[in-house]
Amino acid sequence: MPKEPIIGLPEAGDSGEYLHGHVMIVGKMCVAHLGLTNGFRMVVDEGPEGGQSVFHIHLPGVGGCQLDWPPG
Repeated sequence: MPKEPIIGLPEAGDSGEYLHGHVMIVGKMCVAHLGLTNGFRMVVDEGPEGGQSVFHIHLPGVGGCQLDWPPG
């Protein structure tokens, strides 16, 4: 966890690149631990129109079934 919360992608700036990359790598390890070996999706909701309801950066992993595109 970062020492200071990052509300959204625009607030992350260049210094957040390492952190976001690290979160994706750790997320990949977490979904593998859950057995999602046939694929998964990581989602970043950004802003009110992007569906953001938790106002800090997080990347939930979604998987375990066939995911359609566009989602929803």
